[in-house]
Amino acid sequence: MESQERVRTGPLEGLVVVDLSTTEPGAFATQFLADSGADVVGIEPPGGSPLRSRAAWPALARGRRSAVLDVHDEADRTALFRLVEQADVFVTTMRPRTLKRLGLEREHLEQRNPRLVSAAITGWGSDGPWSDLKGYEGLVMAKLGMFHVKRDIVVRPGPAFLSVPFATWGAAHTAVHGILAALLERESSGYGQHVEADLVRGIGTLDTWTWFTELVGLRWPEAYRTVEAYTPEGEPHSTLVYPLLVARTKDGHWLQFAQLGPRLFAAFLTELGLVQLLDEPKWAGFPDLRTQELRTEFWEILLQRVGDRTLAEWQQVFERNRDVNAEVFRSGPAVLEHRQLAHDARVTVAGGVRQPTTLVHVDGKPLTSARPAPRLDEHGDPVRALSASGGPVLPPTDAAGGLALKGVTVLDLGVMFAGPFGATLLSDLGARVIKVEPLEGDAIRRVFPFPEAGGAKVMQGKESICLDLRTDEGRAIVHELARRSHVVLQALRAGAAERAGVDTVTLRAVNPDLVYVDACGYGDGGPYGARPAYAPSIGAAGGVALTDAPHAGATAGCLAELKRSAVQLYGAAAKPSLQADGLAALAVASAALLGLLARARGRALAPLTTSMLATVTHALLDRVIDYPGRPASPDVDDEGCGFHALYRIYRAADGWIFLAAPAVKEWQPLAAVLELGGTGRFGTPEARTAHDADLTRVLADLFATRPAAEWEELLTAVDVGCVQVTEQPPEVVIQTHEELAVQYASTAESPVFGEHLRPGPTVRFSRSATQAKGGCLAGEHTDALLGELGYGSGEIAALRERGIVR
Repeated sequence: MESQERVRTGPLEGLVVVDLSTTEPGAFATQFLADSGADVVGIEPPGGSPLRSRAAWPALARGRRSAVLDVHDEADRTALFRLVEQADVFVTTMRPRTLKRLGLEREHLEQRNPRLVSAAITGWGSDGPWSDLKGYEGLVMAKLGMFHVKRDIVVRPGPAFLSVPFATWGAAHTAVHGILAALLERESSGYGQHVEADLVRGIGTLDTWTWFTELVGLRWPEAYRTVEAYTPEGEPHSTLVYPLLVARTKDGHWLQFAQLGPRLFAAFLTELGLVQLLDEPKWAGFPDLRTQELRTEFWEILLQRVGDRTLAEWQQVFERNRDVNAEVFRSGPAVLEHRQLAHDARVTVAGGVRQPTTLVHVDGKPLTSARPAPRLDEHGDPVRALSASGGPVLPPTDAAGGLALKGVTVLDLGVMFAGPFGATLLSDLGARVIKVEPLEGDAIRRVFPFPEAGGAKVMQGKESICLDLRTDEGRAIVHELARRSHVVLQALRAGAAERAGVDTVTLRAVNPDLVYVDACGYGDGGPYGARPAYAPSIGAAGGVALTDAPHAGATAGCLAELKRSAVQLYGAAAKPSLQADGLAALAVASAALLGLLARARGRALAPLTTSMLATVTHALLDRVIDYPGRPASPDVDDEGCGFHALYRIYRAADGWIFLAAPAVKEWQPLAAVLELGGTGRFGTPEARTAHDADLTRVLADLFATRPAAEWEELLTAVDVGCVQVTEQPPEVVIQTHEELAVQYASTAESPVFGEHLRPGPTVRFSRSATQAKGGCLAGEHTDALLGELGYGSGEIAALRERGIVR
């Protein structure tokens, strides 16, 4: 088969991936594998994959092959089995009961090919209380409470529909993690295994700290109360509103500032001329002001000061002072016009299609060049002509594989969340992760007044050493740790790694086999490389905010409208449960695992680079891609309820429901339950599209007649997607419901929280194990790690006394 195809390049060259998925989570996962050089064979149903109608198709399917097989036809299914027998990876997005009916369940696949890594991506997981629900992204978001979390991006009361495929991206890349880890384990054991990923666990990776702030509020409700950024009336409540200010320029451009660190916030206040103002007794305790009136007044001062300057004037500030940064809110193909993406060669035009290059770059270049998407069934004949493989080379095995990343050591030099949480994901897979922090600890630990709540999630499973990298002795310690590590992950601003002596050249001189991952915010150089990058500003620049809240900021004539738009845009860009940091962290873990597997296969890569900004362009591929005749991406309606009548939030007699019945085959059972009568004006897909507004009104009237829970029960019984919209944060939903906690959380130990629930590992293996450890204190393992490096107790005491370690 390989002889009939073009030569592959990239670290996964020689691996064959069979993709039977028909939804975006599978396509995103196999796109990453194809971009990394794997030979991806897309199996499409007669008529083609439904993804072919999406704007993103030319990039999602780039570099793969296409074969049409009807999995319900015996001859075609035999051809599929023969292909699987010769494959390395098999990816599906079907529900478990469907796979079993088709003979594609894990046990059957393992018998045919013991070396196969099979990956199943579902909505809710293969078991548990929600496993029988349909796996549409909107259902997962509604049931978990994500629509409730972002309710302030809409003007009307109630939950807000979200267009960004957060759960899809999370499921896709946790599946990639499982696939790459299983392939890495296969390098030593010789055996493949089954991997499970799902949208619920995938989206759980995106939250920065809300799990733990909610945990604190649940456990000590009288001592600590969680607060929203803004009051229900739209006035500032959290101190984070000020450093992460959303404001409009004099000439009408909305900016998202990113001044979260103390030094950065001080630089911002200085630039606005507000430092002397804060000396007045009136502002005592700033930023934690005494009254709501004062909090609102200071916010209005900030809005006014930003609005005194044009965008051009602010851009001059950003060029002059790299400690002050803000991003213009962008959307659609305009995202790819960002100057940093051009500098980093993150955008390419292939076959007339303007699209992002590979998610991971090596030595500053894409892993592979963009190749065209295949014509339907372009490669079907050789697939259907495959002969039997002659049977498995290895006998089946049930032997446990131990921790998936057993023996791997990761040195985490990142700060805040995006880079470091990529290392946390590797810890859950079994890697040993050593976190290097400054003497005062990573700033994320101090984001909230409750000790460690801000950093608890990102510190899970790590050993912490605090030292001063500005000293020769501190650098020597890090160099020795790097010599003993397999992966180094750094997430510093451009130039900072070189100044600290932890850049790729320096550390690979110490350890030539090192997998070095540069997980920067913007890039390792260029016009924005040295600027501070935080999730809200990247969310604004990358289109996350305006994809979810496309109507926000359109009108802002008076102060009240200005403030309302600022609240909506802040909610769209800065909510910690759903933000660009989490999207980027998933890419960081994928890059590190790719580097480990490439090294094991004799294809060492260094340095590997991902960036927060580039990652967002991939997650929003359907929005940013551009070419003549591109189909329109679905737009949320003016009320912020959904894409169309059959994929939308509706009011019920109590609360809200989310209906997901976009497939043609779902109309008949839906119409039967709702007693809509014969075909009428909604009888065909074309008619339903033409009369979408009328259908929305009809359904709205019907759904208002019964409670939300009743609608969920009635429609789920006929396999139509419908769930009650949860009006609690997802972190509360899972922690307070025993069945959900058992399914999606794990028990861990922490020096701050004691025994507590934490989000569980994101993937499950049929043979390999995962782990779910708690967080650590800053410097908790300093002495132990120094001892491991050969330092005696006297030397350690001297280093501590001199302020080199803590």
